[in-house]
Amino acid sequence: MMKKFAKYLLGTTLLGALLVFSGCEDGDKVFDEIQANVQRGAVLRTINLISNELPIGQADAGFEVELEVQDQENGNLVQTVEVYVGFRDNTEEVGPGTNVEESLFDTVDSSTFTIGEFGLPRFSYAITLAEMLSFVGRSESDITGGDQFEIRFELVLTDGRRFSFADNSGTLTGSFFSSPFLYTPTVVCPIGEDQFVGDYVVNQVVPGIFASNTWGDGTTVTLMIGETSTQRVFEAVYLPDFGIGNGPRAFAFDLVCGSVNPLPGQASGLQCSAGITLGPPVEAAPGTYDPADDSVFNIVLRDDESDDCGGGVDAEVRLTKL
Repeated sequence: MMKKFAKYLLGTTLLGALLVFSGCEDGDKVFDEIQANVQRGAVLRTINLISNELPIGQADAGFEVELEVQDQENGNLVQTVEVYVGFRDNTEEVGPGTNVEESLFDTVDSSTFTIGEFGLPRFSYAITLAEMLSFVGRSESDITGGDQFEIRFELVLTDGRRFSFADNSGTLTGSFFSSPFLYTPTVVCPIGEDQFVGDYVVNQVVPGIFASNTWGDGTTVTLMIGETSTQRVFEAVYLPDFGIGNGPRAFAFDLVCGSVNPLPGQASGLQCSAGITLGPPVEAAPGTYDPADDSVFNIVLRDDESDDCGGGVDAEVRLTKL
């Protein structure tokens, strides 16, 4: 098994070389694809995602984004932008347990656009949680952490053509160009900026693959706020007891109204064949936390999600604040 782990060093080196030599070529392809999309239609670029979280109990909770219109005529082909709203009920135990299909909520006329720093039309759009709840026929008691609203923008051109999420490629939806058209603001239970941050000691409760300690037993990690106010992330060396020499990797999880939810597909830095990833548990219940006490909490995760080393398991660790 140690021989299998040793292979990751060679694999990482070769992959790095491939990335170096293919980087410029890939960049050209990305630029060409963006230009082709602009020439044959229109795209809507995210300038600033101002608010994409919906904290329960906060009167000012809502979604807000600043967008830029691009087409072959510098945005002049776009006549209106239609806004569609729907709802994903991801928690059957709270509310009706059914989704609400999207329907037209609003229309933004091009006359309201302003010109941005690159000479292209821009506009900001905001919608409150109360407005979304009313539109989809739900009350605040029907939603809980993990539920999501769908907000989709559709460009309507002067010649009648329409462009939206279904017309996008991976290049346009990704971080390079950031033109997703579709946003999914998530309902969250608020977590204070001073909660679940700082130094914690990690202790193994349920072992991971090879009956091992996922990040060692007694390891100190530093928790930081992640991409959202309810996400936390730390860096640690995966399977340090094997002494392979791999460096630390980031591990992120969401704190969702008492549940600790690891993000899927997180790289461990090691591999037996394609790469070991960590993610949410498959068979075990998620870990839990107390919103009023950040001194200790548990993370339950899937160690080796894709069975890269012959069989993943649900592992559990306890984090205790120092």
